[in-house]
Amino acid sequence: MANYITKEGIQRLRKRMTELIQERPAVIKQVVTAREMGDLSENAEYHAARERQRYLENEYNKIKNRIDKLQVIDPDTLPKNAVRFGAKVTVKEISTEQIYKFQLVGIDEIFENDAEYERKSIASPIGKPMIGKKIGQRFVVQAPIGDREFEILDIK
Repeated sequence: MANYITKEGIQRLRKRMTELIQERPAVIKQVVTAREMGDLSENAEYHAARERQRYLENEYNKIKNRIDKLQVIDPDTLPKNAVRFGAKVTVKEISTEQIYKFQLVGIDEIFENDAEYERKSIASPIGKPMIGKKIGQRFVVQAPIGDREFEILDIK
């Protein structure tokens, strides 16, 4: 389950890779310009440019390697009769009656924002017990402060 991603998520990763590639020439130019300033041992601009270059290369390689392991799942093709990967789920915490809206996604997508639904990994403490539940069913999340019980109100 940790290697699933939505089609939107894979598009965002590919877009980020493109951004990194587009930033490379400017960073390489900064390295060359800073190198021409002379003594590299005390050249802060050179060291900063090299650090940025390493960061770009590392991030690009990390995303590229990750993409090779991901399986794209289109949530629109999955039935909505139970909570599954990609589902947008409205839940109510039983003890507080607080309403939460989550979208269950892969670990590579939890940092993306959505105005209405908070993204949670399907492998997270709240995501995992939700899988397979239907509207009206309850599930328990084991939290450091104690067990929290939720009820599924809606699945999209």
